[in-house]
Amino acid sequence: MKTDNTTEHRLSGLELAEKHVQTLSLVIYCMITVFGTVGNGLVIYVTGFKMKKTVNSVWFLNLALADFLFTGFLIFSAVSLYQQHHWPFGKFMCKLNSFVSVVNMFASVFFLAAISLDRCLSICVVVWAQNKRTVRKTRVMSAVIWLVAGICSTPYACFRTVKGNTDKTYCTYSSTMTKEQHWSLNVFRFLMGFLIPFLAIIFSSVAVCIRSKRLQRTRKRRFHRIIFSIIFAFFICWLPFHVLIFIDTNNPNLTSIVRIGGPLTVSLGFMNSCLNPILYVFMCDEFQKKLKQSICFVLESALAEDHLSFVSSRSLSSHFSRISRKSDSAPPEEKATTLIFTES
Repeated sequence: MKTDNTTEHRLSGLELAEKHVQTLSLVIYCMITVFGTVGNGLVIYVTGFKMKKTVNSVWFLNLALADFLFTGFLIFSAVSLYQQHHWPFGKFMCKLNSFVSVVNMFASVFFLAAISLDRCLSICVVVWAQNKRTVRKTRVMSAVIWLVAGICSTPYACFRTVKGNTDKTYCTYSSTMTKEQHWSLNVFRFLMGFLIPFLAIIFSSVAVCIRSKRLQRTRKRRFHRIIFSIIFAFFICWLPFHVLIFIDTNNPNLTSIVRIGGPLTVSLGFMNSCLNPILYVFMCDEFQKKLKQSICFVLESALAEDHLSFVSSRSLSSHFSRISRKSDSAPPEEKATTLIFTES
């Protein structure tokens, strides 16, 4: 009897902890959706419409597009999490949401690696970069990255389906999927979505740090801090997610750890889409300048819209006062001409 009470207490404690974790994850989902959409939206606006088209602006624009779509579709997962993982949107949206989420995860990671490698080439091979780095080639490479990300994401959407009863349905993998297939997808996602891009980022960052010895001490410290922040953010955000995926696949007995840690690691991985605009773009001086100019222009337009009648009346009175002063100081012939013109 005592053992049964202990088991019931342990289960209730696990369920309580899972409930708190889901609530925390839901709050994080909402914050990521808001800040990620706004931050990446600003990057898309500035790099797409305000800044001059350069190699870097094309990279940042595509990275922001991937993160923007990623955070935009996160609202469906947030609604499902709020309803205890119930999926009310149907089978098509289950597959589409899975495809968009995974394709933008791959695209975001690929663009991070591409930006790091491009920065390494532009610093280490200066002459080659000046002759070969063009906006057109960058756009072609961006299209190739999107295509590869779409191909890599297709299996994850194909195996997704809706399961459950009339009361509750779940968007999960199909029951026809074998354990070997599940393992293969997890290994593929770890290699293509984490390990290979992470090694590329580390390799290019080390090379850039070695070549940056000629920089001034202040610029050098700031530059190294940015490089370290990029590597640290990528590693911390995505490593726990992949580790827990392998734990879930290989150790079915550790379901309690997966149930509690799963939503947190997913939230941590999603958070990388909010950090990318800060780490890669908002630290750029030119971007900050263009963003301030755009915000000032929007504020001026909004104020002019709100105080249209006030501004118009002041402008009209100033206009007539200037005409009056000119007419008083003008010769008789000019004065008559001016009066006739204003009266007509």
